[in-house]
Amino acid sequence: MKRIVILSIMLVLFLFTIYSFINEGNKQAQQTHQAKSKVEKNYQNYCAGCHGDNLEKFANKSWIEDDSHHSALKSIKNGIPEMGMPSFAAIFSEEEIIDLAKYVKKNIKPNQTKEATRQKIIQSEKLKFFVDTIVDGLDIPWGLEFLPNGDLLISERSGKLLRYSNGKIYGPIAGLPEIMAIGQGGLLDLKLHPDYETNQWIYISYSALKEKDPRRKGNTAIMRTRLVNDKLIDKEVIYQGEPYTNKGHHWGSKLAFDNNGYLYFGNGDRGQRDDFPQNLDSDNGKIHRIHDDGSIPTDNPFANDPNGRNTIYSYGHRNPQGTCVNPLTGDIWETEHGPRGGDEINIIKPGQNYGWPVISYGINYNGTKFTDITEKEGMKQPVFQWTPSIAPCGMTFLDSNIYDDWKYNLFVGSLRFKYIERLEIENDQVVHREKLLEGIGRVRNVVQGPDGFLYVAIESPGKILKLVPIAE
Repeated sequence: MKRIVILSIMLVLFLFTIYSFINEGNKQAQQTHQAKSKVEKNYQNYCAGCHGDNLEKFANKSWIEDDSHHSALKSIKNGIPEMGMPSFAAIFSEEEIIDLAKYVKKNIKPNQTKEATRQKIIQSEKLKFFVDTIVDGLDIPWGLEFLPNGDLLISERSGKLLRYSNGKIYGPIAGLPEIMAIGQGGLLDLKLHPDYETNQWIYISYSALKEKDPRRKGNTAIMRTRLVNDKLIDKEVIYQGEPYTNKGHHWGSKLAFDNNGYLYFGNGDRGQRDDFPQNLDSDNGKIHRIHDDGSIPTDNPFANDPNGRNTIYSYGHRNPQGTCVNPLTGDIWETEHGPRGGDEINIIKPGQNYGWPVISYGINYNGTKFTDITEKEGMKQPVFQWTPSIAPCGMTFLDSNIYDDWKYNLFVGSLRFKYIERLEIENDQVVHREKLLEGIGRVRNVVQGPDGFLYVAIESPGKILKLVPIAE
């Protein structure tokens, strides 16, 4: 009997030990899951807007190959102000920063961009089409412009100008100015003169590096030039933004000629929102208008203002990344990046204040507020705003007859969410939206070619796609 009692006690102790072990394991697993969920949530809420939902937009730096997570930790904790990355020391605890740094190091992977399958038929709301890859093997294509002979000029943000012709890429084209290819800066947009076949002028926007300055300062510039035998000649800088800064972000700068031959372009706030956008003595945070030779239109709103920059057409902008003309009205339409939320579509009117950073629908990247108001008398409201941010880039109004029910729709590329947004416009308002090609990759530009087709520039790996409709 005594032996039975002892065996029973031993069995109970054994079962209790097993239960405790399992229970402790479950607790640890639950804590690990909760910690993982928290760090993933922190990444998606605070980091994904710039670095991609799947960590695909981190710059290819040496720290990625390190075994240690300390470089990532340092960047998260202290920020990188010159690149526009804020410090998160006041937002996260030390433990949360460590967990986030480890999460980034563990999960970062190159080349995660998804691709649309070549010639896979896609059924959108109003038509069927397939995607044809026209050019591949690029990095970050920015500007696209077709020459009259059918060749395609492509600007690479890294500072290369390429020419695509009959299935081959030629270049880099010689003769570019010195370019500050850092962060979001580099070789930017391209635009032919409306009378190109007569004068051969090509307009180039780029991040100009200030000469003889060891601190590497720069600002947006516009140059016009001619192309002969894959070399730029007759180069003229017709606009140079001031002041120069060492910031690597918010340069603008898409180019658009209106129906009267004026050239419009944006210059970003250069990452200094409290210094430039509301001040007329700075080029930064503005939309500008000039003649094709760089001279100043006499009816520019601040042409005769002794305290203002005479190229300014509108002000209170953050980072204009799309500029195009509405073919039905002749108005200049613009997209610009908000911070975390509050990306905008605006119709640009002379002398108007578009509010940044006094009014905004966005918040700081670290989750804090910089303004409590979205409206104020004397400041223009956007035609449309995206929250959360889609990071809108190049855009175009389609006036081609090739796409039937898409005619006069506005097409905007999304960098963050990797799709093209089709917007139907009535009376200068967005009345309907459709997402096209979700997961296609970071869309840097959307243009209509002289053949009437839509062409799309995708980043990393870079390629140029053509949307080809299928007749019913």
